[in-house]
Amino acid sequence: MPAPRKASGAFAARFVYSRGMQRILIAAAILAATAAAQAQDIRGLEVCTAEKAMERRTSCLQSNVEFLQQALTKQARETKARLDAADREAAARTREIAALKAELASLRAEIAALKKPEPAKDKK
Repeated sequence: MPAPRKASGAFAARFVYSRGMQRILIAAAILAATAAAQAQDIRGLEVCTAEKAMERRTSCLQSNVEFLQQALTKQARETKARLDAADREAAARTREIAALKAELASLRAEIAALKKPEPAKDKK
């Protein structure tokens, strides 16, 4: 590991970092910046804090709740449809595996029958 660089200046005189520590600090700064960039608004929701009148604010919040309930219902339907499709596919594959096992058992029986020596015929 290389020796830490010498610091210059009043602030740097107290904090001398090695290259490894600098890399860690840079990575932490990048992670913090990208985490802040990931926050985003939900399309369709209204900002209700700008409303001054209580009735309008309540109405705004109710419309947001209705929108979110509709979105949740839609997601639940889509998820159920995907799960049902996966269940049907799993059942079809289970049936196919059972058919292949039965066919394999019959082929093994045929091979075993072919390997058995024929009974000796009497010569006259």
